[in-house]
Amino acid sequence: MGLLGMGHRLFVPKLLATSKEDLLQADFEGALKFFRVQLPKRYRAAENARRLMEQACNIKVPTKKLKKFEKEYQTLRESQLQQEDPIDRFQRENRRLQEASMRLEQENDDLAHELVTSKIALRNDLDQAEDKTDVLNKELLSTKQRLVETEEEKRRQEEETAQLKEVFRRELEKAELEIKKTTAIITEYKQICSQLSTRLEKQQAATKEELDFVRSKVMGCDNCRDLFTTLGSLQASSPGRDKTYGEPSDEEKDGLKEQLRHLELELAQTKLQLVEAKCRIQELEHQRGVLMNEVQAAKNSWFSKTLGSLKSSTSSSSSSTSQTPSSPKEGPA
Repeated sequence: MGLLGMGHRLFVPKLLATSKEDLLQADFEGALKFFRVQLPKRYRAAENARRLMEQACNIKVPTKKLKKFEKEYQTLRESQLQQEDPIDRFQRENRRLQEASMRLEQENDDLAHELVTSKIALRNDLDQAEDKTDVLNKELLSTKQRLVETEEEKRRQEEETAQLKEVFRRELEKAELEIKKTTAIITEYKQICSQLSTRLEKQQAATKEELDFVRSKVMGCDNCRDLFTTLGSLQASSPGRDKTYGEPSDEEKDGLKEQLRHLELELAQTKLQLVEAKCRIQELEHQRGVLMNEVQAAKNSWFSKTLGSLKSSTSSSSSSTSQTPSSPKEGPA
Protein backbone atom coordinates (compact mmCIF):
# COMPACT_ATOMS: atom_id res chain seq x y z
CA MET A 1 0.00 0.00 0.00
CA GLY A 2 2.82 2.35 0.84
CA LEU A 3 4.47 1.72 -2.54
CA LEU A 4 1.13 2.20 -4.25
CA GLY A 5 0.68 5.51 -2.45
CA MET A 6 4.10 6.71 -3.57
CA GLY A 7 3.26 5.58 -7.10
CA HIS A 8 0.12 7.66 -6.95
CA ARG A 9 2.24 10.63 -5.95
CA LEU A 10 4.24 10.20 -9.16
CA PHE A 11 1.52 9.27 -11.65
CA VAL A 12 -1.42 11.41 -10.48
CA PRO A 13 0.31 14.76 -11.16
CA LYS A 14 1.25 13.53 -14.62
CA LEU A 15 -2.31 12.33 -15.31
CA LEU A 16 -3.72 15.66 -14.17
CA ALA A 17 -1.24 17.52 -16.34
CA THR A 18 -2.12 15.51 -19.46
CA SER A 19 -5.88 15.81 -18.76
CA LYS A 20 -5.85 19.43 -17.71
CA GLU A 21 -7.79 20.75 -20.71
CA ASP A 22 -10.54 18.10 -20.43
CA LEU A 23 -11.00 18.71 -16.69
CA LEU A 24 -11.21 22.49 -17.08
CA GLN A 25 -13.97 22.17 -19.66
CA ALA A 26 -16.10 19.71 -17.60
CA ASP A 27 -18.23 20.31 -14.53
CA PHE A 28 -18.05 18.27 -11.32
CA GLU A 29 -20.08 15.34 -12.60
CA GLY A 30 -18.29 15.51 -15.92
CA ALA A 31 -14.98 15.36 -14.06
CA LEU A 32 -16.15 12.31 -12.11
CA LYS A 33 -17.28 10.65 -15.33
CA PHE A 34 -13.93 11.53 -16.90
CA PHE A 35 -11.99 9.81 -14.11
CA ARG A 36 -14.37 6.82 -14.10
CA VAL A 37 -14.82 6.20 -17.85
CA GLN A 38 -12.71 8.25 -20.25
CA LEU A 39 -9.39 8.15 -18.42
CA PRO A 40 -9.22 4.33 -18.03
CA LYS A 41 -10.43 3.93 -21.61
CA ARG A 42 -7.73 6.27 -22.90
CA TYR A 43 -4.89 4.39 -21.23
CA ARG A 44 -6.25 0.97 -22.07
CA ALA A 45 -4.28 1.15 -25.32
CA ALA A 46 -0.71 -0.13 -25.00
CA GLU A 47 0.81 2.83 -26.81
CA ASN A 48 -0.83 5.40 -24.49
CA ALA A 49 0.12 3.38 -21.40
CA ARG A 50 3.73 3.13 -22.60
CA ARG A 51 3.87 6.85 -23.26
CA LEU A 52 2.45 7.54 -19.76
CA MET A 53 5.10 5.28 -18.20
CA GLU A 54 7.87 7.06 -20.09
CA GLN A 55 6.59 10.46 -19.01
CA ALA A 56 6.29 9.31 -15.39
CA CYS A 57 9.81 7.86 -15.43
CA ASN A 58 11.17 11.10 -16.82
CA ILE A 59 9.77 13.07 -13.88
CA LYS A 60 12.64 14.47 -11.84
CA VAL A 61 12.05 14.02 -8.12
CA PRO A 62 14.25 16.08 -5.77
CA THR A 63 16.58 14.24 -3.38
CA LYS A 64 14.84 15.68 -0.35
CA LYS A 65 11.51 14.29 -1.50
CA LEU A 66 13.10 10.88 -2.10
CA LYS A 67 14.51 10.82 1.43
CA LYS A 68 11.14 11.96 2.74
CA PHE A 69 9.38 9.17 0.82
CA GLU A 70 11.91 6.68 2.17
CA LYS A 71 11.28 7.73 5.77
CA GLU A 72 7.53 7.60 5.23
CA TYR A 73 7.84 4.12 3.75
CA GLN A 74 9.96 2.87 6.67
CA THR A 75 7.50 4.34 9.17
CA LEU A 76 4.55 2.83 7.32
CA ARG A 77 6.29 -0.54 7.13
CA GLU A 78 7.04 -0.59 10.87
CA SER A 79 3.49 0.34 11.74
CA GLN A 80 2.16 -2.43 9.49
CA LEU A 81 4.44 -4.98 11.13
CA GLN A 82 3.34 -3.90 14.61
CA GLN A 83 -0.30 -4.06 13.67
CA GLU A 84 -0.01 -7.38 11.87
CA ASP A 85 -0.80 -10.66 13.66
CA PRO A 86 2.37 -12.68 14.39
CA ILE A 87 0.71 -15.87 13.14
CA ASP A 88 -0.10 -14.26 9.81
CA ARG A 89 3.37 -12.88 9.61
CA PHE A 90 4.93 -16.26 10.33
CA GLN A 91 2.63 -17.96 7.83
CA ARG A 92 3.53 -15.43 5.18
CA GLU A 93 7.22 -15.85 6.02
CA ASN A 94 6.78 -19.62 5.90
CA ARG A 95 5.15 -19.42 2.49
CA ARG A 96 7.94 -17.20 1.31
CA LEU A 97 10.55 -19.62 2.60
CA GLN A 98 8.72 -22.57 1.03
CA GLU A 99 8.59 -20.78 -2.27
CA ALA A 100 12.28 -19.96 -1.95
CA SER A 101 13.00 -23.60 -1.07
CA MET A 102 11.01 -24.86 -4.07
CA ARG A 103 12.74 -22.34 -6.27
CA LEU A 104 16.14 -23.44 -4.98
CA GLU A 105 15.24 -27.10 -5.48
CA GLN A 106 14.14 -26.35 -9.02
CA GLU A 107 17.36 -24.46 -9.63
CA ASN A 108 19.27 -27.37 -8.10
CA ASP A 109 17.51 -29.81 -10.43
CA ASP A 110 18.18 -27.56 -13.37
CA LEU A 111 21.83 -27.25 -12.41
CA ALA A 112 22.12 -31.03 -11.94
CA HIS A 113 20.53 -31.62 -15.33
CA GLU A 114 22.82 -29.02 -16.86
CA LEU A 115 25.81 -30.63 -15.16
CA VAL A 116 24.92 -34.07 -16.52
CA THR A 117 24.33 -32.63 -19.97
CA SER A 118 27.62 -30.75 -19.82
CA LYS A 119 29.46 -33.90 -18.72
CA ILE A 120 27.95 -35.88 -21.59
CA ALA A 121 28.82 -33.12 -24.06
CA LEU A 122 32.34 -32.83 -22.68
CA ARG A 123 32.77 -36.60 -22.88
CA ASN A 124 31.63 -36.59 -26.49
CA ASP A 125 33.97 -33.70 -27.25
CA LEU A 126 36.79 -35.55 -25.51
CA ASP A 127 36.12 -38.71 -27.52
CA GLN A 128 36.05 -36.71 -30.74
CA ALA A 129 39.27 -34.94 -29.76
CA GLU A 130 40.94 -38.28 -28.98
CA ASP A 131 39.78 -39.71 -32.32
CA LYS A 132 41.04 -36.62 -34.10
CA THR A 133 44.34 -36.87 -32.21
CA ASP A 134 44.73 -40.50 -33.30
CA VAL A 135 44.05 -39.56 -36.90
CA LEU A 136 46.51 -36.66 -36.72
CA ASN A 137 49.14 -38.90 -35.13
CA LYS A 138 48.71 -41.43 -37.93
CA GLU A 139 48.99 -38.66 -40.50
CA LEU A 140 52.09 -37.35 -38.71
CA LEU A 141 53.73 -40.78 -38.76
CA SER A 142 52.82 -41.21 -42.42
CA THR A 143 54.21 -37.77 -43.21
CA LYS A 144 57.43 -38.53 -41.34
CA GLN A 145 57.76 -41.80 -43.25
CA ARG A 146 57.19 -40.01 -46.54
CA LEU A 147 59.73 -37.39 -45.50
CA VAL A 148 62.32 -40.08 -44.77
CA GLU A 149 61.58 -41.76 -48.10
CA THR A 150 61.78 -38.43 -49.89
CA GLU A 151 65.12 -37.61 -48.26
CA GLU A 152 66.41 -41.07 -49.20
CA GLU A 153 65.21 -40.57 -52.77
CA LYS A 154 66.82 -37.13 -52.83
CA ARG A 155 70.11 -38.56 -51.56
CA ARG A 156 69.98 -41.34 -54.16
CA GLN A 157 69.23 -38.86 -56.92
CA GLU A 158 72.10 -36.66 -55.75
CA GLU A 159 74.42 -39.68 -55.93
CA GLU A 160 73.10 -40.53 -59.39
CA THR A 161 73.55 -36.90 -60.40
CA ALA A 162 77.14 -36.96 -59.17
CA GLN A 163 77.77 -40.21 -61.07
CA LEU A 164 76.16 -38.77 -64.20
CA LYS A 165 78.29 -35.65 -63.86
CA GLU A 166 81.42 -37.78 -63.58
CA VAL A 167 80.41 -39.94 -66.57
CA PHE A 168 79.53 -36.86 -68.56
CA ARG A 169 82.83 -35.24 -67.64
CA ARG A 170 84.76 -38.33 -68.76
CA GLU A 171 82.76 -38.59 -71.97
CA LEU A 172 83.22 -34.90 -72.60
CA GLU A 173 86.97 -35.17 -72.06
CA LYS A 174 87.04 -38.22 -74.32
CA ALA A 175 85.03 -36.41 -76.99
CA GLU A 176 87.25 -33.33 -76.73
CA LEU A 177 90.34 -35.53 -77.02
CA GLU A 178 88.81 -37.28 -80.02
CA ILE A 179 87.97 -33.93 -81.57
CA LYS A 180 91.52 -32.76 -80.99
CA LYS A 181 92.87 -35.94 -82.61
CA THR A 182 90.47 -35.55 -85.52
CA THR A 183 91.43 -31.91 -85.92
CA ALA A 184 95.11 -32.84 -85.87
CA ILE A 185 94.52 -35.58 -88.46
CA ILE A 186 92.54 -33.19 -90.65
CA THR A 187 95.30 -30.59 -90.37
CA GLU A 188 97.90 -33.23 -91.21
CA TYR A 189 95.91 -34.45 -94.21
CA LYS A 190 95.43 -30.88 -95.40
CA GLN A 191 99.17 -30.36 -95.09
CA ILE A 192 99.78 -33.60 -96.99
CA CYS A 193 97.33 -32.52 -99.68
CA SER A 194 99.05 -29.17 -99.92
CA GLN A 195 102.42 -30.90 -100.20
CA LEU A 196 101.06 -33.29 -102.83
CA SER A 197 99.55 -30.39 -104.76
CA THR A 198 102.88 -28.55 -104.64
CA ARG A 199 104.72 -31.71 -105.66
CA LEU A 200 102.26 -32.30 -108.49
CA GLU A 201 102.71 -28.78 -109.74
CA LYS A 202 106.50 -29.19 -109.56
CA GLN A 203 106.34 -32.53 -111.38
CA GLN A 204 104.08 -31.05 -114.03
CA ALA A 205 106.50 -28.17 -114.48
CA ALA A 206 109.48 -30.58 -114.62
CA THR A 207 107.67 -32.83 -117.10
CA LYS A 208 106.83 -29.84 -119.26
CA GLU A 209 110.48 -28.74 -119.16
CA GLU A 210 111.64 -32.25 -120.11
CA LEU A 211 109.09 -32.42 -122.92
CA ASP A 212 110.20 -29.03 -124.16
CA PHE A 213 113.83 -30.15 -123.95
CA VAL A 214 113.06 -33.38 -125.85
CA ARG A 215 111.03 -31.43 -128.40
CA SER A 216 113.88 -28.99 -128.88
CA LYS A 217 116.33 -31.89 -129.32
CA VAL A 218 114.02 -33.60 -131.80
CA MET A 219 113.48 -30.39 -133.72
CA GLY A 220 117.25 -29.87 -133.81
CA CYS A 221 117.75 -33.21 -135.56
CA ASP A 222 117.01 -33.22 -139.32
CA ASN A 223 116.09 -36.87 -139.37
CA CYS A 224 113.73 -36.62 -136.37
CA ARG A 225 112.16 -33.36 -137.55
CA ASP A 226 110.36 -35.12 -140.37
CA LEU A 227 109.02 -37.77 -138.01
CA PHE A 228 107.59 -35.34 -135.41
CA THR A 229 105.41 -32.29 -135.79
CA THR A 230 105.77 -29.15 -133.75
CA LEU A 231 103.32 -30.63 -131.24
CA GLY A 232 105.47 -33.68 -130.73
CA SER A 233 103.21 -36.21 -132.48
CA LEU A 234 104.67 -38.88 -134.72
CA GLN A 235 103.99 -38.47 -138.48
CA ALA A 236 103.69 -41.27 -140.97
CA SER A 237 106.89 -41.34 -143.06
CA SER A 238 107.67 -42.92 -146.38
CA PRO A 239 108.86 -46.52 -146.55
CA GLY A 240 112.27 -45.39 -147.75
CA ARG A 241 112.79 -43.18 -144.80
CA ASP A 242 111.60 -45.86 -142.39
CA LYS A 243 114.12 -48.17 -143.75
CA THR A 244 116.82 -45.54 -143.78
CA TYR A 245 116.26 -44.04 -140.35
CA GLY A 246 114.24 -46.81 -138.60
CA GLU A 247 116.59 -48.01 -135.90
CA PRO A 248 117.62 -44.68 -134.30
CA SER A 249 114.08 -43.29 -134.48
CA ASP A 250 112.56 -46.31 -132.74
CA GLU A 251 115.04 -46.14 -129.89
CA GLU A 252 114.48 -42.49 -129.29
CA LYS A 253 110.76 -42.95 -129.67
CA ASP A 254 110.67 -45.84 -127.24
CA GLY A 255 112.75 -43.91 -124.73
CA LEU A 256 110.53 -40.89 -125.00
CA LYS A 257 107.38 -43.00 -124.74
CA GLU A 258 108.73 -44.83 -121.73
CA GLN A 259 109.66 -41.58 -120.04
CA LEU A 260 106.27 -40.08 -120.88
CA ARG A 261 104.48 -43.17 -119.63
CA HIS A 262 106.44 -43.05 -116.40
CA LEU A 263 105.55 -39.40 -115.90
CA GLU A 264 101.88 -40.02 -116.67
CA LEU A 265 101.80 -42.94 -114.24
CA GLU A 266 103.40 -40.84 -111.52
CA LEU A 267 100.94 -38.03 -112.24
CA ALA A 268 98.00 -40.44 -112.02
CA GLN A 269 99.27 -41.83 -108.70
CA THR A 270 99.68 -38.32 -107.35
CA LYS A 271 96.13 -37.40 -108.40
CA LEU A 272 94.81 -40.61 -106.86
CA GLN A 273 96.58 -39.85 -103.58
CA LEU A 274 95.14 -36.34 -103.69
CA VAL A 275 91.60 -37.67 -104.21
CA GLU A 276 92.04 -40.23 -101.42
CA ALA A 277 93.31 -37.51 -99.09
CA LYS A 278 90.30 -35.31 -99.89
CA CYS A 279 87.93 -38.21 -99.29
CA ARG A 280 89.64 -38.98 -96.00
CA ILE A 281 89.36 -35.31 -94.98
CA GLN A 282 85.64 -35.29 -95.82
CA GLU A 283 85.13 -38.50 -93.85
CA LEU A 284 86.98 -37.10 -90.84
CA GLU A 285 84.99 -33.87 -90.99
CA HIS A 286 81.78 -35.91 -91.12
CA GLN A 287 82.91 -37.95 -88.09
CA ARG A 288 83.76 -34.74 -86.30
CA GLY A 289 80.28 -33.33 -86.98
CA VAL A 290 78.69 -36.58 -85.76
CA LEU A 291 80.78 -36.48 -82.58
CA MET A 292 79.85 -32.85 -81.94
CA ASN A 293 76.15 -33.69 -82.41
CA GLU A 294 76.45 -36.66 -80.04
CA VAL A 295 78.19 -34.51 -77.43
CA GLN A 296 75.53 -31.80 -77.72
CA ALA A 297 72.73 -34.38 -77.52
CA ALA A 298 74.36 -35.95 -74.46
CA LYS A 299 74.61 -32.50 -72.84
CA ASN A 300 70.95 -31.70 -73.52
CA SER A 301 69.74 -35.13 -72.38
CA TRP A 302 71.80 -35.06 -69.21
CA PHE A 303 70.75 -31.49 -68.34
CA SER A 304 67.08 -32.26 -68.96
CA LYS A 305 67.23 -35.44 -66.86
CA THR A 306 69.11 -33.68 -64.07
CA LEU A 307 66.70 -30.72 -64.02
CA GLY A 308 63.68 -33.06 -64.09
CA SER A 309 64.98 -35.14 -61.19
CA LEU A 310 65.87 -32.01 -59.18
CA LYS A 311 62.42 -30.49 -59.83
CA SER A 312 60.63 -33.69 -58.80
CA SER A 313 62.72 -34.04 -55.64
CA THR A 314 62.21 -30.35 -54.80
CA SER A 315 58.43 -30.57 -55.31
CA SER A 316 58.26 -33.73 -53.17
CA SER A 317 60.27 -32.08 -50.39
CA SER A 318 58.14 -28.89 -50.48
CA SER A 319 54.87 -30.86 -50.38
CA SER A 320 56.13 -32.92 -47.44
CA THR A 321 57.27 -29.76 -45.65
CA SER A 322 53.89 -28.03 -46.22
CA GLN A 323 52.04 -31.03 -44.80
CA THR A 324 54.21 -31.35 -41.67
CA PRO A 325 53.18 -28.04 -39.90
CA SER A 326 49.48 -28.99 -40.04
CA SER A 327 50.09 -31.90 -37.66
CA PRO A 328 49.70 -31.48 -33.87
CA LYS A 329 52.74 -30.60 -31.81
CA GLU A 330 54.59 -33.53 -30.31
CA GLY A 331 57.80 -34.20 -28.56
CA PRO A 332 60.80 -35.33 -30.57
CA ALA A 333 60.32 -38.77 -32.07
